[in-house]
Amino acid sequence: MELVVVAVPDCPNAPTLERRLAQALADIGAGPTASIPRRTVADTEQAARWQMRGSPTVLIDGIDPFADPAVPTGLACRMFRDEQGRLEGAPSVAALRRALEQALTDGSGPARWERFPVWSDALGRAGAGRLAPVAGGLRAVHQRVLRCFAETGHAPGMAELADSVRPYGASPEQVLAELHAADFLRLDAAGHILAAYPFSSVPTAHRVEIAGGPQVFAMCAIDALGIAAMLGRDVHVTSTDPLDGRPVTVEVTASGQARWTPATAVVFAGQLVTCDSCVPAPGSAAAAEVCCGYVNFFADPAGARTWADANPQVSGQVLGQQTALELGVATFGPLLIPRPHVSVY
Repeated sequence: MELVVVAVPDCPNAPTLERRLAQALADIGAGPTASIPRRTVADTEQAARWQMRGSPTVLIDGIDPFADPAVPTGLACRMFRDEQGRLEGAPSVAALRRALEQALTDGSGPARWERFPVWSDALGRAGAGRLAPVAGGLRAVHQRVLRCFAETGHAPGMAELADSVRPYGASPEQVLAELHAADFLRLDAAGHILAAYPFSSVPTAHRVEIAGGPQVFAMCAIDALGIAAMLGRDVHVTSTDPLDGRPVTVEVTASGQARWTPATAVVFAGQLVTCDSCVPAPGSAAAAEVCCGYVNFFADPAGARTWADANPQVSGQVLGQQTALELGVATFGPLLIPRPHVSVY
């Protein structure tokens, strides 16, 4: 379970919230725990970025369990009512305990829901990242493919890649084959580009509208969340919950802010395995084969867990909104350099 306290500088109620949160964790058997990280928010843009509806705020797996959607984000001092209806500067221990227990019920806790090992999975190329090497024209061609998707909505043909490979004395077919072998992109049997993470040449469940650009399809939910950081442009993501078909939308700005609808939406980050206790060997299969189809948006954590319990061949984790967005930024933000700076607070 990921816990973060968000507060303005020198918030007098933040220490109270942290003490009560530590007590609630101990009450449910989750202690002793390491110190709970605190994010300091200094302006309204950061408050919106962290969905802070007043200081202090606690996020559990990226979700504010006490949020009132009618209250805007901002830097105001936040007040909470206790069990007797009294106003206090932090939730009561009992209220925090209920929120933590609910989060455990909705998809955290069991061993299968431990922190998703992003650094060793197919999504992140076993920790090697998705920025292609410069040597042999790999990066030049890879970036040309990505820019073509961003500018036109589709993959380039071989003729469009000729200028990118000419300085390296290679053919587009040779370089694309190397990029395919290293899982920077995927080719079909005829050598045509099927995907260049985060983009897909064929329709998927994740439709992304790029501000001032085309509509594209993303390979998975994390890919969709990383496109704004990669391009330095706002995007609007539209997807559906695999469990019941409910729509999920995310507006992501180039500066790293995101607005999720519904507010309870999460991402399930999964990988195909043969049993609950095993995971694929790093680099043993392409992300498109073992995880892209299992990294999806869900309207709420309970739905994500229900789907995962019904699909034991998939191992993974429910990611809160903040974690999912940060993963998308970290994975795809570096791919088109130089690029506008994107900060994750």
